Amino acid sequence: MDIKRAKDEIVNTVKAYHMTDETGHFLIPTVRQRPVLLIGPPGIGKTAIMEQVARECEIGLVSYTMTHHTRQSALGLPFIEKKQYGGKTFSITEYTMSEIIAAVHERIEKTGCQYGILFIDEINCVSETLAPVMLQFLQCKTFGNAKVPDGWVIVAAGNPPEYNRSVREFDVVTLDRVKLINVEADYSVWKKYAYQQNIHGAILSYLEAKQENFYHIETTVDGKRFVTARGWEDLSELIYVYEKLNFKVDSLVVGQYLQDRKIAVDFANYLELYYKYEENYKMEDILNGKVDEKLINRIQNAAFDEKISVVGLMLSRLNLEFMKVNKYDSLVTEIFETLKTFHNKVQLGGEFVPFTILRQLIEEKSKLYELSKENAMFEKDQEISTYKALEALNSFALKLAESGETNGEKAFEIVRKEFMKMKEIRENRIKTASYLLENAFDFMETTFGESSEMVLFVTELSAGFYSLRFIQDNGCDRFYKYNIDLSNKSSRNTLINEINMIDNDIES
Repeated sequence: MDIKRAKDEIVNTVKAYHMTDETGHFLIPTVRQRPVLLIGPPGIGKTAIMEQVARECEIGLVSYTMTHHTRQSALGLPFIEKKQYGGKTFSITEYTMSEIIAAVHERIEKTGCQYGILFIDEINCVSETLAPVMLQFLQCKTFGNAKVPDGWVIVAAGNPPEYNRSVREFDVVTLDRVKLINVEADYSVWKKYAYQQNIHGAILSYLEAKQENFYHIETTVDGKRFVTARGWEDLSELIYVYEKLNFKVDSLVVGQYLQDRKIAVDFANYLELYYKYEENYKMEDILNGKVDEKLINRIQNAAFDEKISVVGLMLSRLNLEFMKVNKYDSLVTEIFETLKTFHNKVQLGGEFVPFTILRQLIEEKSKLYELSKENAMFEKDQEISTYKALEALNSFALKLAESGETNGEKAFEIVRKEFMKMKEIRENRIKTASYLLENAFDFMETTFGESSEMVLFVTELSAGFYSLRFIQDNGCDRFYKYNIDLSNKSSRNTLINEINMIDNDIES
């Protein structure tokens, strides 16, 4: 299955294992709660989805990569204990609590969360001395004498033997005690994630045309050649920063992340063209409706891959705008929830003045923010949104303090006016994004009409996390006009075939 389905399966497993009857006992007894074993190629996101699952289920997470551990850190250190048997004293060997089990208990004490996931990565790549400990862990849910606390779901991950020579295959006895999930790389699933993570437009545009280069592992006489989803994501981060520093991203730089020489050179060449098209076709002018006939003629007579790159550039620029709208909307929504609580409290009156009430709400939100940050319960965007919300609320509180207003309704009106300024900014951002989108459709209709390029444009708007959310919230008549049944992908497939034919001609 793909990584998204695997994530959904783990979420469902956690919820099923945590369901209790009217007496508080688990519906699935702990002894029947099989550990989840994820087996899949490296770099497809097995580790990344665990944080997503923990956040979605609102439970704790403790992660360990077993290749970094010894038998002693997993099992515990031996010590001598005196015990009485039949009136005689004997020296016996006991073990300290495993470092891993201790980390679970520490997380419970720190967060107060009794439920969680213990995630063990690279479980089938351990040393010979540690292998029996891992088998015992999967079969008995213990490390040495220490048991994984009830309510903590075990999830382990490993690579198939063909990807790692250190892999140890599990026997039937072990496999019959786990919930086995085999995971495969899937570009269509990753693409949705990539839009949400704002993966660089050049990467998305390139992979849309050459999906076969998304994930590739090959053993040659010279060693392993591989390209993974992790490699593309990390490369994207580097490209963004190199652009700010005005550093060149050539094939040698790309090859540090895409460790297949042919694919690295191919993408580096494409990236160079991408920058060239970015310079030649000013997206800001196009999206602001400033397009002359010469530019349109130039695109219409351009090579096919150039046309597709222009569409990719436009989508990248639009998605950046949609992402800004989404993030600011999340910020405004988060502030609104706090102000709604503030309004309810000042209406009730009581001994506290409005400023004190608002300060208390901000302090509560700040404590929750620090706790969530410390326990890695935030996604990156959510953490930034909450930080900015606290900044805004503190500025509202300062305005309220300067006014000295003690009347509840009047105090709320002061805060509401500040909030309305933010709502106005949000509305302006939505108008700007809608304006750019309409101009994009003007350009696409004038330049390409109802062509394969238009199908690709609309298809990618449908696939983009931020673009689809924006259109769903704010509408776009022409998007709905062109967005025919996307299950019929003949036009898109024709487009990709044409691109591949051009590439084959160039190579020959």
